[in-house]
Amino acid sequence: MSRPDAKRLQGSAYVDDDGTADPALARSLGHDGAPAASYPEVLAALADARVLVPVVAVLGEVEHGPDGLARDKSSDMAAVLMTGADGRTALMGFTSTGTLTAWDPEARPVPVAARLAAATAVQEGADALLLDVAGPTRFVVEGDDLRRLAAGWRPVRLGDGGWGWLGADPADGGAG
Repeated sequence: MSRPDAKRLQGSAYVDDDGTADPALARSLGHDGAPAASYPEVLAALADARVLVPVVAVLGEVEHGPDGLARDKSSDMAAVLMTGADGRTALMGFTSTGTLTAWDPEARPVPVAARLAAATAVQEGADALLLDVAGPTRFVVEGDDLRRLAAGWRPVRLGDGGWGWLGADPADGGAG
């Protein structure tokens, strides 16, 4: 029996996640050996997918013992931002534990909806969301596409075969 004033943590939507890639996203990226789909098709698959955001330990404070040796006093867990040669930053994400461990076997995977990963990238001031940096297929979402994905918008195929975004219009109170 729980106390009425006890705080409750919301459970993850991915408690049974086994680390495999979302099938539609993996297929659109060409992980099955077929050619990768077009950018809008991959973006549409990504909008519905779970991705793994790596977190790594970051040294906080250091103390020196009587022997003069440095020891960790504290550390924090942090999501990984990568800085490109041009100075732009990207939040890293991975489609599966296999693609994550190909990059860094020590990183801890945190499963999140792709929309949340994009929102985190925007919140952290990153320029992009970078998927599967170590392959087999890299995919980058940036600019307006990153902001729309972060806001929960969805790429949709139009009647003429082109692509557009479907999302809530702030002008109509989010009802659209």
